[in-house]
Amino acid sequence: MKDNGKKGGRGQGVPDGQAATNGKNAAEVKQEDDGSFSVKIQGPGVEPFELQVHGFWLVQDVVLAALGRDEVAPRTSLSLALSGVMLDPLMPLQQVKGLKPGATLRLVEEPYSPRSARAHLARVQDLLRAAGPHDSLKDGRSPSILSTLTHTHTTDAPPAGHSSKSQKRPASNTKTDQPGQETGPPEYILPGAAERPPLATLLPADPHSEVPSCLLDLSLSCWNPPPGPRKLQGDFLYITVHTREGRHYDISSCPRGFFLNRSTAEVFDPRPSTSSSVCHCLTDLLSQISSEFKQNLTALRNRNQRPAEEALASPYRVLSWLGPASATRSHRHTYSSPLAIQEHIIPETPDWNEELQAARDLPQRSLEERLQRDRAIQQVNSAFVWAATQGAETVIDGCVDPINGAMDEPAFLWSGVFLSQGGAAAAHLGGERGKRAAQRLELRAVQAYSQLEGDLQGLHTLPTAVVDYRGEALGAPGPVGQGPVPTEARRHWPHGHQVPLFTSVDAQGLLGADGRYYVLDVFRTMPADANYQPAEEDQNGEGDGKAEGVQAAATSDLKEPCRFPHALCRLRPELVKAFIQHKNIQFTQRVRERMEENGGVEECVKPGDPRGAEAVRGACKDVGSISDIIFEMRFNPNVFTPGVEFASSETAAIELQKKMLKEAGSFILTHQIPALLEDCLHCHEMPIDSAALCRVLHERGINLRYLGQLTTAINKSGDKDRLRHIRRLAYVEIVLRSAKRLFNNFLQSVEVSSLSAAVSHFLCCLLLPHHGSASAGEEPKKRSRRRGRGGGGASDSTAWSTLSGNELWSLIGQDAKATYGLTEGLGTNADHLVEQYGVQKMSLLREFCLKTGVQLRLRDYVLDNRNKAPIGPDDVYNILPVVKHLTMTTQDASRLFRAAQGYLQKGQLDRGYEQLKEAAYLFGRVCDDLHPEACSCLSLLAKAAYLQGRPTEARSVQLRVVVISERVLGFDHPNTIKQYALLAVYVYCGGEVALAQRCLYRARLLMLLVHGEDHPYIATLDSSLGLVLQGPQSIQYLQNALKINSSFRGDMDVKTALNHHLLAQKMCVAGDYRAAMTHEREAQTVFKNKCGEDHPQTKCSADFLTAITQQAVRVERSLRQGGSELSDFTTPETLAPSTDTTLEQLALVNGILKTSYRYEKLLQMKEKLREKKALEEATETKSETPETANGQPEEQSANDGEVAEGETTPSPDERANGQLNSTANAESPILNGNCSASDTDEEGGATRNEDLSKLTNGEVHSTAANNQSEEAEPKVNGVSGSHEEEDNTKDGALTAVSKSGSKVGVSVVTDSQSEATMINGRDSIMANGEVTPALQNSE
Repeated sequence: MKDNGKKGGRGQGVPDGQAATNGKNAAEVKQEDDGSFSVKIQGPGVEPFELQVHGFWLVQDVVLAALGRDEVAPRTSLSLALSGVMLDPLMPLQQVKGLKPGATLRLVEEPYSPRSARAHLARVQDLLRAAGPHDSLKDGRSPSILSTLTHTHTTDAPPAGHSSKSQKRPASNTKTDQPGQETGPPEYILPGAAERPPLATLLPADPHSEVPSCLLDLSLSCWNPPPGPRKLQGDFLYITVHTREGRHYDISSCPRGFFLNRSTAEVFDPRPSTSSSVCHCLTDLLSQISSEFKQNLTALRNRNQRPAEEALASPYRVLSWLGPASATRSHRHTYSSPLAIQEHIIPETPDWNEELQAARDLPQRSLEERLQRDRAIQQVNSAFVWAATQGAETVIDGCVDPINGAMDEPAFLWSGVFLSQGGAAAAHLGGERGKRAAQRLELRAVQAYSQLEGDLQGLHTLPTAVVDYRGEALGAPGPVGQGPVPTEARRHWPHGHQVPLFTSVDAQGLLGADGRYYVLDVFRTMPADANYQPAEEDQNGEGDGKAEGVQAAATSDLKEPCRFPHALCRLRPELVKAFIQHKNIQFTQRVRERMEENGGVEECVKPGDPRGAEAVRGACKDVGSISDIIFEMRFNPNVFTPGVEFASSETAAIELQKKMLKEAGSFILTHQIPALLEDCLHCHEMPIDSAALCRVLHERGINLRYLGQLTTAINKSGDKDRLRHIRRLAYVEIVLRSAKRLFNNFLQSVEVSSLSAAVSHFLCCLLLPHHGSASAGEEPKKRSRRRGRGGGGASDSTAWSTLSGNELWSLIGQDAKATYGLTEGLGTNADHLVEQYGVQKMSLLREFCLKTGVQLRLRDYVLDNRNKAPIGPDDVYNILPVVKHLTMTTQDASRLFRAAQGYLQKGQLDRGYEQLKEAAYLFGRVCDDLHPEACSCLSLLAKAAYLQGRPTEARSVQLRVVVISERVLGFDHPNTIKQYALLAVYVYCGGEVALAQRCLYRARLLMLLVHGEDHPYIATLDSSLGLVLQGPQSIQYLQNALKINSSFRGDMDVKTALNHHLLAQKMCVAGDYRAAMTHEREAQTVFKNKCGEDHPQTKCSADFLTAITQQAVRVERSLRQGGSELSDFTTPETLAPSTDTTLEQLALVNGILKTSYRYEKLLQMKEKLREKKALEEATETKSETPETANGQPEEQSANDGEVAEGETTPSPDERANGQLNSTANAESPILNGNCSASDTDEEGGATRNEDLSKLTNGEVHSTAANNQSEEAEPKVNGVSGSHEEEDNTKDGALTAVSKSGSKVGVSVVTDSQSEATMINGRDSIMANGEVTPALQNSE
């Protein structure tokens, strides 16, 4: 499988290995004559080359792909010809007559226009600047660092003019040359090292970053624009060139190209020089007049080509909190002003809303049409977000005047983007915090509405983004066509007129001038959080069950509803979905209990028996269903909304709504938070930074305002020491969110000239306990007196300098108490967090910068220096906008990805692998792989390829995964850390031991800077390093891994036992057999306890312990006999791990393989399921069995695969297929690289409620939820990957049915319906005026 071709996307090639499998009949993807083939490209001044194209490409796509090649760059204004016939740019390749694989296409030079001439000059500038990955730091974007690890040791430049194919290979796809002797790991990443890694190691120097200088200057001439007579003769613009030889030239641009004129700095003479010819490409002309330019341009082109993922522009900006080391040295010559060149290139102001709606209205009849539609939507949304970001910067910098003239609520229009700080209607919601909450909720609701499918796509939303820049938040919805006009959907009713509402009272429906229906002001779409509503009466928030243990610790801190700083506390969609599933399980249990009390389930489910209907009615009443004949759960978003009054006829329904909302609030405290802590306790969830903790909380529907309850639950838990990393992250997040709110207010009083000094002062106050007014602020004070606005003096503009560290932490404590209910635990300074919870100040600084957009200069900061401010004004490199935007889904690719996850969970590795290749291909077609979900898909594809015995393909794919993760998530993102660890496994399999070590060094370096050494994932990295290293350092890393695993997982965990076994192996190699026996005995004890005595892993450990004992006895006997056999003391082969064993252990440690235990229980469960199935089949021959809606018997769907759906352990039949070995089973690989082992004690959980799932209102009902395909099973978490589901009863759950005549607002269907629609945690949609989870489109 090649890595030098970009898979998918117009203008990109596709790897050969994947082109062979694209379009296979897997999960609705069929072959559509889009197979790739190779053509030959020739042209004037261009060395012929092969180009991979697709039949579905247009001719202009081939032109764009050719222009991106180094052989063609920087040529522009080219077209294609075949056999002398010019090709239509808009013609598909499959319709071009005579075009076949191997055909020769010729590039033809086209005349320039004034616009294309300027575009060509801009392209030449980009080539000469040769922007590398580190140049993205200047724009605040995350770079890719992988090339600094994978570069070859041979860096000699080739001779000028020489261009071999090997030089065109991407750097990341070139296997590294192994030096003769590898050095050990740096001192600062050794276990327990006192020295922290220097920040400079985060962004190492690129070995290929040195760019040869081709010119001293290339700029627009002072004689621009051309006078009228010269314009009529074809002159477009004039260019001045200063060559490295010291000569000056003036160049004219005309339709035919570029030529030298006779002008000088003093004399304007545009006539052509007698010695000059017209060149279509500017670089050809420059090569004629300067030999040094020609030589350096050749060296520039011969640099190693970067991977396509690294060369492509990312669709959205990913912030980097570190900038270049020097602001002046990193500022390169731009060769003329880009603004002057591009002023005539910028197109007319776009109508963003029309472009987005037009893209959404594209046809979706075929796969090809859906891919083109998804790609168009992605591109429009990306361009809109970039425009909104630039517009917010321009507005807040003071370069745009408001269009409404209102000083209290100004509105701005920039590049077609409408920007505002929030409507006046949000002012009563809690001031500035209420406005920001309304913006976030509006964005979340628009995300839900934008994912409507089917006929509901006729309801439109505006392109939306929220930009936070320099302490101010601007919302950016695009204008609706030429302006909305009111319709009947607006709520203007006579006083006293009662009408049913199916949305919140704030929502508005508008008919745009374009004839489309829009929904606005949907920030109250989700129901209210009863835990944070003013108490009207005694509201204890008690759930339906007693809280015990961790649950009691969670609920004890929130006895009654409390007030929040703003009035927009709403439940998350994930919580609503989980709560409905919880109530559905209760409903099923209550139906069963009532049936068993009235003669048994078998009797009650018989047709016509009224006892079944009575059981359903009673269960509906017990669980709070709004219907008494079916299970139906809806939430009214207007309940608990201030100022909303309901009709007297709705009193009973509203009281039921309030009761259910209180139970939903209690559900967070009694179920979701304890379940999260339980998963963290068993290391099923291992967030590395506070942002990752927020994502985990959101996936479970827990709002961040519950961080206080989370910390209280941990502090009162008996396992708080094992949860110390979660408590640490929770306190960090509380401090940072409070500090961010104070920082936003802090910046409002700072003038522009003092921004860098003010920001550095605030950071010092945050990190140092007694930092006061800094001397660094004196110079800004002097400047502010000279530059004060309107004679206001310097007193107001320098008020920020009076802030002290003690005052700031006092304000943080007040905000944390008001927001999170924390009265203790934060302390009075950052040192308390360091001493009490083990927080690193560097981690605190990093996350604060990422939240606020502050970018610091790349240098080492001594954050414990109390004598000198560790951060000065010169260290603040920039302040960048932080953007929240809509995430456009890729429906077909996401559906295939979920289907592949389902196959892998069932152990169908081959089928899952094919589905992953199809999904990866579709992701490439839509978003060029630069998408978090595409990153997860490719990572899982690499794992599947590795498990299938294709390590070369796994290596190639994983190289791309690392680059994509660095580009779209961040170079120090937790997912990037885990992807580096996985890459180490794949390259080690290929014999690249040195590269594997460097990847693990990089991963551990990032872990130390992002979180620190006290984290369970450090054990994974140290175990991997212990396996790939040799000697004492190997034992040192393994001992540290054992220490961490014992601390976080416990002594009786399987991972701890694996660490004991690895240490025993290394001790045998070192000759310390006594220590080896000790560790192996510990491992055997755990394996016997967890897996049983008959488990292969237990037997393997016993055999290994026996071999160690025998060898130790032999050595001891030899020593007693006077050393007669001392020459034979080498470690036996049975004790020294082989390469295959090391690879298997690496895969186990990193979660590619998972240890499986309770093997005998799996066999017992399988046998029980077989007996149950045989009994049911025998029963079917005697009586007719009701069928489900999809026409399949209920038993078949429950027993398909002979393993309960909730189980993740593969069946023994799959082990017999050779996919698994005796010590480890290839199970569903966790996307983030975590390795978890779960005890599957539930037996038959998926089938225990089969009979109940047939009964609704006393009869068998067919539901749309049963038509969902099996491919849409697992949940996709986007950036973080998927985690294990614990619900083992979803097969037996009843499906909620919406009732069209209901007057209650938010309707939520459950289980298989909502399970199939969960994409990136967003599942709310609007249907017939009601918000429901969207049904997955099954085709």
